[in-house]
Amino acid sequence: MNKKELKQENIRLGTHGEDYGSWMSNPVFYIIGGITALAVVLAVLSFSVFHITVLGVLFSVVAAALVALLVWITWIRCQYAFGGGIMEQVHRVVLSHLDYDGDGKILEVGCGSGALAIRAALTWPKAKVIGVDYWGAVYNYSKVLCEKNAASEGVASRCVFQHGDANHLDFPDESFDAVISNYVYHNVMGADMHKLLLESLRVLKKGGVFALNDDMKPKMYGDMEGFAQKLRDMGYQDVRLIDTAQEAFGSHRRAAMMMLGSSRLLVGRK
Repeated sequence: MNKKELKQENIRLGTHGEDYGSWMSNPVFYIIGGITALAVVLAVLSFSVFHITVLGVLFSVVAAALVALLVWITWIRCQYAFGGGIMEQVHRVVLSHLDYDGDGKILEVGCGSGALAIRAALTWPKAKVIGVDYWGAVYNYSKVLCEKNAASEGVASRCVFQHGDANHLDFPDESFDAVISNYVYHNVMGADMHKLLLESLRVLKKGGVFALNDDMKPKMYGDMEGFAQKLRDMGYQDVRLIDTAQEAFGSHRRAAMMMLGSSRLLVGRK
């Protein structure tokens, strides 16, 4: 284990009562739970009140399938919950591959609850970290929550959070010394992923470094090996694609069970 990886292992977020949430959002969990309960009630009513056996069997099968789904996403939710789980492991992996000297400004595209931005601030004590996010209704994340977490972790003076759109970042060209992102781009509906990545790289200074992690499914991302070569042809250096499904989750099978089987990290220097 190198010094950077050891430092990541020694950073423990969430020890002061911070709220970093879970990647399995509350609305998704509650909606599926509610539909499951409804199917169970309809199955019971079909048998005991309406005496329609076929309908009762149908709702029972649906209820059983939904219960299995609920058990699965409950397991995923527990894995994704902050506090020593997979979220922190992924964050450690992302930052351990960022070849950054700690000076200047870091941008996180899609900061969510602020966990990765705060970890970056703790990792590089001289850096200023700016986190941008659209903060949609699916997650209970917000600017206020990020600021509260940063204050609790003791890095509020070096962390700034603001509303932003990954399609059109509100920063001039070459504004940052490092750009990071984690499981964000696939949530931007209808976007051209290569254009999204290039927009994040647009605000990176010459000589700046990047580590952009996502579930890079081929049907959504296309040819990422070709895109990496395109960046090299544009003059980017040390461009690599790292298999974070294997490195962060331990195996592709486990990553796939958690719906992130195509996880890859794009790293390099502008």
